Amino acid sequence: MTAVLTAAVAASVAACTSEGNSPEDAASCVYQVTYDGRTYRDVANAEFTVGSKLGAATKPPCDDTGGQDEEPATTEIAYAVDGISPKVAIAVGDSPDDVQFVAVYSGNELPPEVEKLIARSW
Repeated sequence: MTAVLTAAVAASVAACTSEGNSPEDAASCVYQVTYDGRTYRDVANAEFTVGSKLGAATKPPCDDTGGQDEEPATTEIAYAVDGISPKVAIAVGDSPDDVQFVAVYSGNELPPEVEKLIARSW
């Protein structure tokens, strides 16, 4: 099955935290998950095919309100992405029909395999 993701590419590597108490100081949480010891972040505009179920991925807690109402960590299912190593990118969600494409970034750079996938999606 093919999934198309249209969310914006996440620009921040950091997990969501806040140093101040005002809404202006609060950082918004970046969609990221951890799987097999690696951290993956959201990738936009990639058409991909979901592969086999890999296991559990954890979405870390989010504190974008300056210490109030922190969202707890959650677990989602990690799926392989056909043609890309799970060390580079995976799909996560509740079912193969409802997933987000995430990749391991190097700083703010996507892996070349993911760049190629995005280029083929246009």
